[in-house]
Parts: sequence; structure tokens; C-alpha cells
Amino acid sequence: MSSKLPPEQNGSEKKNQSPLEAPLLSNNTYPQFDFTDKMLDEEHFEEVYRRYPLTDDTTCGFGAFRGGIMQKLANKKVYVFFYGLAGSIFGATYAYFNGTITTIEKRYKIPSQNTGIISVGNDISSLFVSAILAYYAGKGHRPRWLAFGLFAIVLFCLLTTLPHFLYGPGQQALSLTKEYGASENDSVTIEILEKQRKKMLCNLNTDGIAECDTGENNFMPQVLLFSGQLVAGVGQSLFYTIGVAYMDDNIKKSKTPALISLSYFLRLLGPAGGYALASFALKIYISPDLTPTINNNDPRWLGAWWLGWLILACSLFGFAFFMCMFPKELPRAALRRRIASERRKRGMKTIDGNEKDPDEIPASLNDMFVTFKRLLKNATFMLNNIAAIFYYFGYMPYWIFTPKYIEIQYKQSASVSSFVTGTVALVFSAIGVLSSGVVISKFKPKARYLAFWNVFVGSLSVFGMIAYIFLGCAANENSVVFNTPLPNSSVSTCNSNCHCDFVKYSPVCGADNKIYISPCHAGCKSSHKDNGTKIFTDCSCISEQFDDDNDFDEYTLPPSVNEANDEDLTTTFETITNLIKGGSAKDGSCPINCQKEFVMFLAVMCFLKFSGATGRASNFLVGVRCVEERDKTVAMGFGMAFMCLFSFMPSPIFFGTLMDKTCLVWGKTCSGTGNCWLYDTESLRYWLNAIAAGFVTLGVIFDIAVWYCVKDLKIFDEEIKDKEIETADKEDEMQIESPPN
Repeated sequence: MSSKLPPEQNGSEKKNQSPLEAPLLSNNTYPQFDFTDKMLDEEHFEEVYRRYPLTDDTTCGFGAFRGGIMQKLANKKVYVFFYGLAGSIFGATYAYFNGTITTIEKRYKIPSQNTGIISVGNDISSLFVSAILAYYAGKGHRPRWLAFGLFAIVLFCLLTTLPHFLYGPGQQALSLTKEYGASENDSVTIEILEKQRKKMLCNLNTDGIAECDTGENNFMPQVLLFSGQLVAGVGQSLFYTIGVAYMDDNIKKSKTPALISLSYFLRLLGPAGGYALASFALKIYISPDLTPTINNNDPRWLGAWWLGWLILACSLFGFAFFMCMFPKELPRAALRRRIASERRKRGMKTIDGNEKDPDEIPASLNDMFVTFKRLLKNATFMLNNIAAIFYYFGYMPYWIFTPKYIEIQYKQSASVSSFVTGTVALVFSAIGVLSSGVVISKFKPKARYLAFWNVFVGSLSVFGMIAYIFLGCAANENSVVFNTPLPNSSVSTCNSNCHCDFVKYSPVCGADNKIYISPCHAGCKSSHKDNGTKIFTDCSCISEQFDDDNDFDEYTLPPSVNEANDEDLTTTFETITNLIKGGSAKDGSCPINCQKEFVMFLAVMCFLKFSGATGRASNFLVGVRCVEERDKTVAMGFGMAFMCLFSFMPSPIFFGTLMDKTCLVWGKTCSGTGNCWLYDTESLRYWLNAIAAGFVTLGVIFDIAVWYCVKDLKIFDEEIKDKEIETADKEDEMQIESPPN
């Protein structure tokens, strides 16, 4: 090929040639191409790019599906767009799991501690493979490694939905449908109906103690869920390390903040979609072909938690296939690196700081350990990761348990909790990410300003978590009567002789406007239906209040017992006897209004989501600029291993155990304890938020140390070029000032 740019009149056909039409060369580090000094100037880049030949490494597709029209998609904007969309669906999988977590716990009778263990399965596998995969995949075809990670997430989705197809909706869910005898019909005998009716009532006869729940073999579903999370960890490691590093390597540093923010914005749509999908699925009964006799506001409702996994798996499969089509290097980025290499050879200053060593050391076990050692000695890198460890540890309960927290604290349905978590809150996160990317791209702040912003955002998070402590709902906390006899206690209670140990959680609303765990716990001995509503009567734990105006209207006594006839005396005696024997209750929980407190909680959460999102781009830039270019991919995998070991793994287990410690009512099975039905909301609110705030405070302290260390760190191209010019000027001054030999 000619070493000079062809004149327009002699080479017009070549001037219009694009990389799409250029000959495909074999897989070389650099293709054969003769540069003149003029070609190495920035203003001639587009003209050179049109003539620069393609190689295997810069061609879209694989096998028979390569080049041609697909080559038009081999650019940074298309990659950022599709990587962001794939990330949004990937993020939706975790949001969907969090949104359906309470339903899964109820269905398979899983304590929160076990749920925490299941959720860290992906972090366990990430811990062992993230740094190693990041090292080897970083030296290979990164888009194909990325696609492999997405296929692993598809397998995770299928494994997670598998328990439903193996074990079905469960006997408890089936018993609440018309098809399985929840309403009386001719196909069910009177004896069976009577037995079902008495199961929930106070039974003074010890021969009729309620049978324990077998738990329906709840161990294997947990194993399948945990196995799915292990597979997800492989995909997570590849997606979040390889994908972002590939993006940063193929984008000019000046454009990185805006495109990274766009990628984060698209990925934030995923959690919103995941929670919205969970909200939609949980409105459908767990077995859609059956007719439930309760609505989705009933705490016994089980939604179709499995449905969304099939939708997510199909979507991810398509994106995984598309992502593996991207070339090993984007053509423009490959040309810029070639130009930078040529300028170095000729002793010219580089144009772009985003360079890659052309003589990169091949992957080897020895080089991997040398790279790890180099990262461990990087003070800024290590301090930044330690700060992240404490941040993630404190943030983790809000990411995993927020829908459950809303259900417990503010008595919202699982569907509503998932919807507001995924839409209202994440909209503010998206706004924060986009706005921060625009501001950073426009003003190009120095590293110290970015690090200080991280300190400021962390401090706001601490104050917000402390505010959560005071946003409780008194109506909720005072509504439930914890009416269970203490073990090994000789003190008699109103339901001591009712044998309620294995009675399933089925709340009733007493005439005193209090919620009782079940008709048995309320001491109710009989029941009947009134206009379709089940009414429980003769409840020894519920007393009718004589100072209640409604009671006076209902039970009007004669003006004088002396003036009353025998019939009046008989009526009065029966009324008083009924009051002594106990009051009544109706099926279902009493209505509780926590709307005001719920709105205040959402306001604080949205503010924290917005402020926290503004720190994502700044934290990313500090994290990737504080290491050498050759260590970027490995550093991200190394950092993920740290996060998995010290945050992602222990935090869910720790906070899951904390939630279990505040449980008041456990569902019991023949083999032991099932899931928790009722929590001490006040204790949970204080302990969870206070401990989370403490961990984030430690993260802020280490972020201050990062702020101190990054004073000489260069973030943007302009700073790097200024630094190079400054170094060159100093070298020239030294040569002038040095005496001749």
C-alpha cells in the first residue's frame, strides 16, 4: 500500500473505500500499512481510518457470520448500547429474585438466614473465579467471554425456576383454591370439611391436636436455588469485569464518563424492570389455572414467582448471541493504538493516553501472580477497595431485603413492595447516573474532586440510614397480639389449652381491632359464615368492651333488673355469658394505615438513590485510573474477589440472621422451623439501619484516605498530555543546564 495519501484526482475510488470493503488480513498484531508523519496527525485520522485494513481481531462476527453489513455495528456507541441493555436484563435477574424472595420463603418455608446463604452462592463462585477469569479472558477475545458469561446467566434462570416444575405450587397454596376444597362443594365429604374447619380453631381435646406440617421436602429446592446462584457467579464475574474493561479500552478517555454513565443508566433499567416483572408475576396466583379464594393482599397469598425467570432466560439468550459478534478490538480503537505505537517509535508525543502495550506479555501463571503483587502494592487501589467493602456490606440489606422490609414495616403487599422498589426509587438512580456523567464530561474535574464527592455521597447515605430508624409505623407495631404461651411456663394464658403449636399462620381481626396470629391463638372455638366472610366466635382471648358505643347499641340492657320480666332476665344473662366466654373475630388482618410513614420512607430512599448514583461514575474513574493500563481488567476482577470475600458473601448471611433474630412467629414443620410469619418491626428497624449506617461510616473514613492519595492521579486525556509535556520540558531544561562533556 502506498506510503502517501493518494491525491483526490488519482485515487477517488480508494478514498471512498471503508473498512467494510478493505481486504481481510490474517490475525496479526498490526496489519501491514505504511504511515507518513502526516498520517499520524489527529486531523487525518478519519481519512486514514477509511483505508486502514481489517483483521480477524477487528471484524464483526464469527465463522460464516462475519463482516459485511454487520461491520457497521462494530463501534463504541452500538457496543455501549447493547452492553447496557444486556446489563439491564442481567440486573433484572437479581432484582426479580429480591422482589420474589418473600414468596419463595413462604412457598418452601425458608428462614431469612438460609435465604441469605442462597443469595451469596454467586459471590462464592465469583470469589474463586473472578480474578483468574479476568486475567485470562482479558488477554483473549473479550466479547466472546462476555457472551459465555451471559449464557451462564441463562442457565441460572432455568435452574432457579426448576423447583416449581419439580415440586409444584405446594399443598398450602392448593388448599386455598376452589378446585381443592377451599369452598364447600358436593365432591367433598362433610367429615373432611369439618376436619379442615377445626384445624384452625382452639381445640380443647388433646386427641385433636393439629398435625404438624411436613415441610414438603424443603431442602432440595434450596439446593437447586443455591446451585443456580453458583452458576450466576461465573456470569457475573465475566460481565462486570470484561465488559467494562473492553468498553474503557475502546473509548477515548475524554468520552468515557458520558458513555459509562449511559451504560449505567441502561443497566439501571434492569432492576426497575425486574421489580416491575416481579410485581406483575406476584399478582398472578402461583398456579394460574386454579381459582384462589383469597386476594393478593392476604399474607398467605403466593404469586407466580417462577414465571419471570422464563421471560428473563429467553431475553438473555438473544443478547448473549449478539454480544459474541463484536470483534476482539473495535476498528477505531485498534487504529488509535497503532498510531500511538508509530508515534512512540518515531519519538513523537502520543495523541491519546488510552494506549495498550503492543508487546503485551502472554498469559501465564507466573505473570498472573506478578500482576496480583503489583496491585497489592498499589495504595490507592487497595484503600479504594477497602472503602468499597464497607460500603457494600452496609448497602447489601437494602439491595436484597428492601421489598421484604417494606412488607414488614409498612404492611404493603409483595406486589406493591416490588413495584415501588423497582420503579419509583430506581428512576431517581437513573437521573443521578446520567446527570453525573454529563457534569463530569463537561467540567472534567480532577481526581481529588471526584474522590471528595465520594466522601460526601457516603456521608449522605449515613444520615439517610439513621433517618430510616425513625420512620416506623406505630399502627403496625401496636396492632398484633403476640399471644403464644412461653415454653416451660406454668403461667396460664387465654389460649394455653388450645394446642396451637402447629396451627398455620392465618391472621384474624378481632372485635377489639387487634390482629391475632390465627383463630386458635385468639382462643376461638367455633365459626360460621356471614355474607361470604368467615366469622369466628367464642374467642377466649378477645373481650367485648362495654365502653364501646357499638357494643351499647348492640347489647341494650333493661332499665332496671327489678322491673324486668323473666324473658328479659334470660336475654340479659345469655348476653353477659357470651361476653364472658369471649368475643368474635373475622378472617383476615385488620386494615392498617401506614401510608404516611410509607411515603416518607420512599422520599428518603429516592433521595439516597439519587445521591448515591451520582457517585458511580466518579468512583469508577478513580478505580480504573489508579492502576496501569495493562492491569485494568485484572484489577476489576481482583476487586470483585475482594468484594465477594468480605462483603457480598458475609453481608446477606449476617443481615438475614439479624432478621431471624427479630422473628416473633415461626412457621413450624415436623422437622423444625420454617419461614418467619411475624417480625418485631421496631427492633428490626433499629438494629438493621443502625448497623448498616455503622459499616457505611467506616467506608467514608477509608474514602477520605483515598482522597488524600489521589492528589497526583490523572483522569482525562488532557491531564495526561499536560503531564507528558511537563515531563518533556523538564528533560529539555536538564539537558540545557547540564554542562557539556
